[in-house]
Amino acid sequence: MKITSTNPKNIVKKGVKFNRLQHHRFMRLDERWRKPKGIDCRSRRRFKGVGVNEVKIGYGSNKKTRNLLPNGFYKFRVSNVKDLELLLMHNRKYCAEIASNVSARSRKAIVERAAQLNVLVSNGNAKLRAEESE
Repeated sequence: MKITSTNPKNIVKKGVKFNRLQHHRFMRLDERWRKPKGIDCRSRRRFKGVGVNEVKIGYGSNKKTRNLLPNGFYKFRVSNVKDLELLLMHNRKYCAEIASNVSARSRKAIVERAAQLNVLVSNGNAKLRAEESE
């Protein structure tokens, strides 16, 4: 049986990536956005031609589709089989995502239990492909 979500079909993600001003000029500056605070800063004063460097409320995603994956589910991080039991009643809204530090043997057990509970696993075949080919 194919698992489908009950969420709306139209998921519109606003793809504006805000980077820190002058992050490309100095190695000490990270890409993560910080508010420009200089008294003469052209970006803070919103001059033309400076680029989109000011975060505003209008750039936010639709509240109904925020944090939704393209398949229409919300992510729920799972580290063991016991965590998977929480999704038993919510398998139409949430899909399981196996944490990155879970071993291949535990992953196999989680994927098998998810199939029994009819829960979608978004990264179900990660770290398992290399083992099967050997």
